[in-house]
Amino acid sequence: MYDYIIIGAGSAGCILANRLSADSHNKVLLIEAGGPDKKMEIHIPAGYAKLHRSEVDWGFATEPQEHVLNRRIYLPRGKTLGGCSSTNAMAYVRGNAEDYNDWAALGNTGWGYTDVLPYFIKSEHNEDIHNTFHGTNGELNVTFPKRFQTPYAQAFVDACRASGFPANDDYNGARQEGAGLFQFTIKDGKRHSAAAAFLHPVKQRSNLTILTQTHTTRIILDNGRAVGVEVITPKGTKEIINAGQEVILSAGAFASPQLLMLSGIGNPTELQKLGIAVQHALPGVGKNLQDHLFFAVSALTTTQQGQNHHIKPLQQVLDLIQYLFTKRGALTISPLEAVAFGSTSLSPGRVDLQLHFASLQIGADYSVDLYDLNTFPYNDGVSILPTLLKPKSRGYVSLGSSDPLAAPIIQPNFLAEEADRQVLIEGAKLALKILQAPAFRTHIKQIITPPDATTDEGIFLHIQKQLETVYHPVGTCKMGQDDQAVVDKQLRVRGVQGLRVIDASIMPTIVSGNTNAPVYMIAEKGADMILQKPL
Repeated sequence: MYDYIIIGAGSAGCILANRLSADSHNKVLLIEAGGPDKKMEIHIPAGYAKLHRSEVDWGFATEPQEHVLNRRIYLPRGKTLGGCSSTNAMAYVRGNAEDYNDWAALGNTGWGYTDVLPYFIKSEHNEDIHNTFHGTNGELNVTFPKRFQTPYAQAFVDACRASGFPANDDYNGARQEGAGLFQFTIKDGKRHSAAAAFLHPVKQRSNLTILTQTHTTRIILDNGRAVGVEVITPKGTKEIINAGQEVILSAGAFASPQLLMLSGIGNPTELQKLGIAVQHALPGVGKNLQDHLFFAVSALTTTQQGQNHHIKPLQQVLDLIQYLFTKRGALTISPLEAVAFGSTSLSPGRVDLQLHFASLQIGADYSVDLYDLNTFPYNDGVSILPTLLKPKSRGYVSLGSSDPLAAPIIQPNFLAEEADRQVLIEGAKLALKILQAPAFRTHIKQIITPPDATTDEGIFLHIQKQLETVYHPVGTCKMGQDDQAVVDKQLRVRGVQGLRVIDASIMPTIVSGNTNAPVYMIAEKGADMILQKPL
């Protein structure tokens, strides 16, 4: 018997395991379907290229997307200790202050920006920025890239500023708008995942048990209360594990609603069609799916100073030797280097567009896989990736069968709303303007995508061919008070005792930026709610 059972050892689960087990009286179990985070490439920042479509990735895909040439879009999700924080591009972005004020305005009191800022600060140890917006006493290391940088990163920042973006050396500070270098969850040249920051330092606690390669198949309910979980062990046998206080679901925006539905919590009509006994009617489970989308505007450069030539096999060997002996060089950074946040004409005065910058040229349409750098050309270049931050389109996650080992059905309805298409078209035009700015003039040899940038139709065809998610799915167990809400403002599943969801799925609306940092905040706040601790 455990006091608390946490399902999912991703970004949220690792923090929850740390905070709940800090009290020796609490007996805590953390369950992870993936294995330990032992894969070497997890810990090398540039090893990002080797993680997707590997044993540490669930490798989901969408249903065919009507507005994206009927493509099935790849959806990477971390399947190891640390979850997506062990496989992502390590960008530390909190989003916009107004994102959280929006949550509070929807009836989620206690989730406004001034309420959540202390929880961002609590987790953080920022190496470089010391002010009231940042922390220095937290476990999670945040830093600017210092061990390797291409000249293109500063050129991008300068070109953005010449194109109308304000200078902003801290998009996680007083304001988000502007251009600057990315902040990363990297420490001493190594990825600083949730597992590295929060779990491994406390894994020897006698009151904390960590099970890997253990797949949770359902939550056990008794008279409207969560009392345990059923799992498939590494040996393939099924076991019931009991919880005395709470079961906490932290499996992410796809798996958390899937597990609720497998447990009989969801839309009764949908569950009954699959022969799943209805335990509690909650029609919003799996609805409200949102994600960020991007594509590349790419150019070739006149010099070999970027990241493409580091993909050459021999150069990879040389870079690895340098990394192992000095923890310096091209392997110490993310594929991303710099970023800009701004507004399009569809959202004046409110950030709705992000420009990710990578010192890599992506190549022509269909020539590469955006999640596998090994498919990229060797000749150097740069890419600006316009990113849709506040999508209007909404999708859903549902079950295709009652088999707990089957992948869920994921239908995000990407670009169903015309406004989403227009934001990305404007983003492409802005990226082209930036590449033509004086700061880039000495670097750019030729802009290669979009192949046809002369018309909106040509730009949109390129978007459809190359569009990918930034793998930031949220919203499928949303927090709120309306008929589609799944959890209340205390993150308790509505109508079920002893059960909470604490992960990205509780976001009622998606934040304006990469979602890993907000998930850490949600977990910190959720842990205090469970423990009934004031910050």
